[in-house]
Amino acid sequence: MRSRGKASKFMTAAALTAALVPGVSLALPKEGAEAPNARVEDADGRALQMSSLKGKPILIVYEDKDSAAQNQPLKDDLSKLAQGEKYKQKIALAAVADVSGYDWWPAKGFVKDAIREESKKQKTTIYCDWDGSFGKAYGIRKGVSNVILVGKDGRVLFAGSGALGAADRKKLIELLGAQVEG
Repeated sequence: MRSRGKASKFMTAAALTAALVPGVSLALPKEGAEAPNARVEDADGRALQMSSLKGKPILIVYEDKDSAAQNQPLKDDLSKLAQGEKYKQKIALAAVADVSGYDWWPAKGFVKDAIREESKKQKTTIYCDWDGSFGKAYGIRKGVSNVILVGKDGRVLFAGSGALGAADRKKLIELLGAQVEG
């Protein structure tokens, strides 16, 4: 019985330590927080540093192969918006694939080919998070779709993970509209 108490205290201490250690992110950034200046690269190795997009709203959609369909209703709504030139030119889209499990030869080559193909199909650049550092910087939940909107000022306006409900999709679209119009 005494060892169970020690194990329980150890687990509680470990959880508390993880929560308090700087750099350990356990959740998506809070609304109003400064967005992390993380880096990703496309399938051809061209880097994208988030700070280079400051001044434009940035819509980050971070997914892995298993969660790519989870927010299809949101993607459908965004596709409708993207039909107008106003949104295409005024919003930076950072579609990021969690490919950290494939950062080894020869898998990496196959994944790069697949990402290039999907980028062509979607008519947008898909960026790769090879080492998981982007996901860590943003507190991304693994295995689910993550959507983050960063305002022109570099502050997080919206952050959600998992399948977004109708109210969250509406809120995100309204926030995007306000960034484009304002």
